[in-house]
Amino acid sequence: MKENFSYEILHIDKNSGARTGILHTPHGDIYTPIFMPVGTLATVKSLTNDDLYEVGAQIILANTYHLHIRPGDELIKRAGGVHKFMNFNRPMLTDSGGFQVFSLADIRKITDNGVEFRNHLSGEKMFFTPEKAIEIENNLGADIIMAFDVCSEYGATHEQAEQAMTRTLNWLDRCYKVQNNPKQMLFPIVQGNFYEDLRKKSLEETKKYCKCGIAIGGLSVGEPKEVMIRMLDVLKPGYPDNMPRYLMGVGTPDYIFESVERGIDMFDCVLQTRVARNGLAMTSKGKVTLKNAKYKEDFSTLDDECDCYCCTHHTKAYLHHLVKCNEILAARLLSLHNIRFTLKMMENIRDAINNDRFLDFKHEFYEKYGIK
Repeated sequence: MKENFSYEILHIDKNSGARTGILHTPHGDIYTPIFMPVGTLATVKSLTNDDLYEVGAQIILANTYHLHIRPGDELIKRAGGVHKFMNFNRPMLTDSGGFQVFSLADIRKITDNGVEFRNHLSGEKMFFTPEKAIEIENNLGADIIMAFDVCSEYGATHEQAEQAMTRTLNWLDRCYKVQNNPKQMLFPIVQGNFYEDLRKKSLEETKKYCKCGIAIGGLSVGEPKEVMIRMLDVLKPGYPDNMPRYLMGVGTPDYIFESVERGIDMFDCVLQTRVARNGLAMTSKGKVTLKNAKYKEDFSTLDDECDCYCCTHHTKAYLHHLVKCNEILAARLLSLHNIRFTLKMMENIRDAINNDRFLDFKHEFYEKYGIK
């Protein structure tokens, strides 16, 4: 399995400790730090694969739970796996579905064996075990797959968080016992909620299973920013050095910068396309809410520092018009822009690290974007 995946550190910023690296996978190389657009149902909403290639997406995500529900992982397996099903020829990652099971299901019963819940579409009773999650992910065939974990809620008691963490570790062991596809790399997930002792214990126990990647789950789930940063500071000294570290579900610029500074290499979030569908653009000078009336006669480009199709072809006035008319094109253009903006930000972060000026670039970015 190891020969299909490897990670090498390219440079460590001498002032911040932030690092660049390259993750080798069967479907290509991934330069880190990297942001991964989310394609929950084997599609990044409104964008084509050519769009994703054009904006520089090195890897995208799909979701195990949702693809199991429809069209079905067995169907995708018959199609040749998720890469061939959607005709995407770059690396892919699948979430185990654990977060969706816990966040979408109104009624669920968690036991040591697995989770009983109801299909959020049909109401049908379902049961997910670690073995079932890996079976589905094997059928989907993504390069990187995630272990089935228990994500405890922000505000959970120490006892509740410890129980969730213990189950996550037990389920991780079961995941590894059934995962044997050499073209897939299983990332274990560190849990422990917001208790330092549990996070440290989870990290130490999880490292035993790490082969070429580790993930941090259960952060950016509603907690204050300083709480998340404190937890990343707690975890930083304990990470394995020779593999990428993936902070799940993080996509705002400030969270990305703070996390990169604390040794994180991989990020994903639905934010970029979700806010685009509501008419909000992320630009080098901050957020732009295009439905606001002040843009009706604004014939300037959305972001003069962006090279995406949206910014090189259209004005804020036109985008305002599309948003106000609820035109599908508005969501498409703004999704394209927000993903390109984020990926270009990551390119600039990598360049800054390689030139030992990450902290200077962070300060410059915060000043322009309006981050305090």
